[in-house]
Amino acid sequence: MTELVQTLVLSLLVGGIYALVASGLTLIFGVMRVINIAHGAFMILGAFITYTLWNQLGLDPLLGVLITTPVVFGLGWVTYRLLVRPIRHAPMSSTVLLTFGLALVVEGAMGEIWGNDSTSIRPSYVDRAFHVGNVFLPEAQVYGGVLAVLVLLALWLILTKTWLGRAIRAAAANPSSAELVGIKVTSVAALVFGLGLAAAGAGGAITGVLYPFVPGSHYLWIARLLAIVVLGGLGSLEGAVLSALVFGIAETVTAVYISPAWATAVPYAIVFFVLLIRPQGLLGTRLRDDAVTA
Repeated sequence: MTELVQTLVLSLLVGGIYALVASGLTLIFGVMRVINIAHGAFMILGAFITYTLWNQLGLDPLLGVLITTPVVFGLGWVTYRLLVRPIRHAPMSSTVLLTFGLALVVEGAMGEIWGNDSTSIRPSYVDRAFHVGNVFLPEAQVYGGVLAVLVLLALWLILTKTWLGRAIRAAAANPSSAELVGIKVTSVAALVFGLGLAAAGAGGAITGVLYPFVPGSHYLWIARLLAIVVLGGLGSLEGAVLSALVFGIAETVTAVYISPAWATAVPYAIVFFVLLIRPQGLLGTRLRDDAVTA
């Protein structure tokens, strides 16, 4: 029973981190109908920026989120204005190709700046753990999971309690009507792209403490994130959070009770079987073919 409780708690902590990064990806799709293949690359960029802050300045990597997040937000805003906005009305395949090319460029830039060797962020608490009775909880995962929840909560508050959030929800629901009531959808879209990548940057800062990474690590992450977003339902923030928790539980439970070799395969099998029954995902809705992009 103790092992089961420990496994489930660790699963939820990992799932919370997945939810943070996936929320940014599904937010971008929900407003702009853009599948951002570069999302994982910006996540790893956030990890490298955090590594530099920790290695050169001695800044705690989790506190470094306060710097990493706005930096990646700014990069996202500029990226949208310069690259995504000119083709926002093009077929979805065009933005997929564009963001895939962008991912390669970001990967190359990271390789030039930081090299291609495996990098790890190891603050003092990375080898410590909390003991609650017989339950063993690594401090880094606890801190990272709690921070991910706090950032997710901040994103939720922005989306539900601010004028920007109302504008984002209006632009996602009906861009044409949003324009009629004075919302400049293209400006909102730039902010959304920045917010989405900011979530990826924050997630990169956290995962950089938990896992080693190289510039090419973004391939593994974008595959995982796309699976989470599709399972939850494209454009559904609640669905992304739910499916991220499912993904985290499936990975951890499989690694502990079956075999680490199957920890990657089982979550994707769950995605496959869910989509056979519910093609739009757990909380998604079927998209209209005539949906207008921002």
